Amino acid sequence: MSDVLLVGGGVVGLLSAWTLGREGLRVTLVERGETGREASWAGGGIVSPLYPWRYGRAVANLAHWSQDFYPALGQQLLEDTGVDPEVHVTGLYWLDLDDQAEALAWARANARPLREVDISAVHDAVPALGAGFRKAVHMPGVANVRNPRLARSLREALRRMPNVEVREGCEVGGFVHEQGAIRGVRCAAGELRAEATVLAAGAWSGELLASLGLELPVAPVKGQMILYKCAADFLSSMVLAKGRYAIPRRDGHILVGSTLEHAGFDKTPTDEALASLRASAEELLPALAGQAPVGHWAGLRPGSPEGIPFIGQVPGHEGLWLNTGHYRNGLVLAPASCRLLADLMLKREPIIEAQPYAPEGRLVAAPLA
Repeated sequence: MSDVLLVGGGVVGLLSAWTLGREGLRVTLVERGETGREASWAGGGIVSPLYPWRYGRAVANLAHWSQDFYPALGQQLLEDTGVDPEVHVTGLYWLDLDDQAEALAWARANARPLREVDISAVHDAVPALGAGFRKAVHMPGVANVRNPRLARSLREALRRMPNVEVREGCEVGGFVHEQGAIRGVRCAAGELRAEATVLAAGAWSGELLASLGLELPVAPVKGQMILYKCAADFLSSMVLAKGRYAIPRRDGHILVGSTLEHAGFDKTPTDEALASLRASAEELLPALAGQAPVGHWAGLRPGSPEGIPFIGQVPGHEGLWLNTGHYRNGLVLAPASCRLLADLMLKREPIIEAQPYAPEGRLVAAPLA
C-alpha cells in the first residue's frame, strides 16, 4: 500500500510524485497512456503567464515562486538524470499591447522587471522581428522550458527513486471507498490502494470526480501549435503579439502558438488553425514566409475559472486531494503547485497562502450518472 497514489502523468503529476518522493513517501503514479504526452507535451513552455498582469494574486503567487525555482529545478534534474529540460532564459517582448499602461503599473506594484523599450531597440535585439510593430515592453529574465524533455527528465528521475512506482497504460475507472474515505482507485488490473489519492489528471479530472457526485469546473480547451526549424541563432528572444507567440529553442526550433478552442476532447489539428498560425508566424518573423512548418499538433488545457488551480483536500472525501485545473499555465505553475500540495499533505507551513486554491466552496454537487 502506498502513502500517496497520483492519478495523472503530466508534468503536474510527475512533479508531484518527484516532490513527495523526495520527502520519503511511498508514491505510486498511474497514467492511462504514456506519461507527459498530453497537455504537458503540447504546450509552449513559457515560464510566465502570457499576460501576467491580467491574472489575480492567486496565479501570480504561484507563478513568481515557480519562476524563481525553475533554474535550480532544471539543473537538479540534469544532474540526477542526464536529461536536460533546457530551461532557456531568453526574455520576452510584448508588442503593441492595448493595456500597456496596466502592464507597467502591475510591474511597479509587484516589483517585476518589466519596462517599456523603444521599438528600434527591439529590432536591434531581435533582427528577425517583423517591421509592423509600434511599441514594446520587455521582461529580461523570462525563460522557456522544453516541456517534452522536462517530462522525460522527471520520468527518468522517478525511475531512479526506489520509493516511487510509475504505472503507464493504467486507466482509472473509479475510486476505492472504505469507511467513508477514499483509499485508492480501481483500474483494469484491480485495486490500487493508498492512504491518500491525488487527482492530477488535467482536463480529464472532472470526469473522474463526477463519479463521486461532484462537479469540478475544469473543461478541455484545445490549443494548436506549429513548429519551424531555423538556424540556432535565428531568434534571440521570445516575442508575443495579438495573443500569438514565438518561442526559440536552443537548437533553432521555433514554436508558434496557439489557438483557444472549445471543442470538447477533440485534439484533431485543423487546416484553418494551421493557416491562422502560419499567418501569425510570418507577421512576427517574416523570414518564415514560404517555409513549411515541420510540425503541427493540438493539446487540451484544463480550463478553470480565472485560471486558478484546485490544490488541496476534497471536502467530505477524506483521503482525496486535487492538484489540477491550471488552464494555460500548467508548466508555469507546476513547481509551486506541487510544493504547496506537499506542504498541505505533510501539514507544514505552506510556501504561500493556500486558501485561494482550496477545493472547498469551489466544487458543487452534481447528479450521479
